[in-house]
Amino acid sequence: MKLKLLSLGLIAAALAAAPAFAADPPLPPGGAAVLTWTLEQQKFGYRNMEKINPVNVVKRGEHVRDLPAGQPIDPKWSYGGKDWDVARYMDAMRTSGILILKDGKVVLERYGLDRGPTDRWTSFSVAKSVTAILAGAALKDGYIKSLDDPVSTYVPEMKGGSYDQVSVRQLITMTSGVKWNEDYTDPNSDVAKVGFKVEEPGVNPVVSYMRKLPRESAPGEKFVYKTGETDLAGIVISKAVGKPLSQYLSEKVWVPYGMEQDAVWMVDVAGHERGGCCMSMTLRDYARIGQFMLEDGVANGQRVLPEGYMADASALHVKFDQGLYTGYGYFLWLVEGGYEAAGIFGQNIIVYPGEGLVIAINSAWPSADADDMWAAQEAFAKAVRASVK
Repeated sequence: MKLKLLSLGLIAAALAAAPAFAADPPLPPGGAAVLTWTLEQQKFGYRNMEKINPVNVVKRGEHVRDLPAGQPIDPKWSYGGKDWDVARYMDAMRTSGILILKDGKVVLERYGLDRGPTDRWTSFSVAKSVTAILAGAALKDGYIKSLDDPVSTYVPEMKGGSYDQVSVRQLITMTSGVKWNEDYTDPNSDVAKVGFKVEEPGVNPVVSYMRKLPRESAPGEKFVYKTGETDLAGIVISKAVGKPLSQYLSEKVWVPYGMEQDAVWMVDVAGHERGGCCMSMTLRDYARIGQFMLEDGVANGQRVLPEGYMADASALHVKFDQGLYTGYGYFLWLVEGGYEAAGIFGQNIIVYPGEGLVIAINSAWPSADADDMWAAQEAFAKAVRASVK
């Protein structure tokens, strides 16, 4: 009995001395409520989207593409009347990860907000650019015959509505001419409502919502940023290839290019991946996407995208006269010397093809789309470019 009591006492003492592990916080609400999460909800929720919203898995393969170490960099720069380094930038910008590849080698990799190398992080609209990659793969495989085909060729339910004469190319450059509200602060905006409710039994909720929208200009005349159009583009691709986007992405990129971890992709209420939003992957796999684009869509020696597709995707299809961006390509923002896959709250993959440079950034900004924070991120990218020359 004394021995037993002694053992219990030792166990109790050991437990008392052991470090305390904090329990996970309550899961934040899913769906469009992600746009209004608190800062603490962001920090946990962006790493755990599969616990909050339904997802499909993008499976990795057996091979993992190595990201060897290169010559480390430690950028320092001045911006907004202050001196900056990477640590100060990450703290001020609520950054969960930065990974920079120069000629395919890691020259900087840092983490924050309790995130580590094996933690996934949500992409928000970076997924749009992945959808553009899959459009190129479907073109290469012959599932999509031409980007100038009408959307209704692949989604017949769009016939008779505003998208009837819109081409796939106009869809992926967001020049459809269809009216849309992308206000992230308005719970009644189109972006807050599309895909979250079954409106017509038997019809995908995105298709049902989008085909009812009115037209405001002729196709090809006007650029308006529309998340719903990337969701619709995802449906065009999946109908053309006859597979879920997650399976097609696994087959065309995740397995052959050697992604290190399964990704997850949020789905709508019908179980279809949201072409416009919310993949989750490790920071290193974000960087690998950028490297895949930089290498014009060649994976393990095999061409996944048509030759020259990324040059076309990052060409000036829409010209901007002001702001940070010079124009828009196929779900890509164009910047001086390169292009970006960008998502709200500070998600970014920036590719500078002529410099062999890829910058992957994940963040949890306090607001979805703040011009001053995007400008600060561009200043950081400029400092990176200067430090690797």
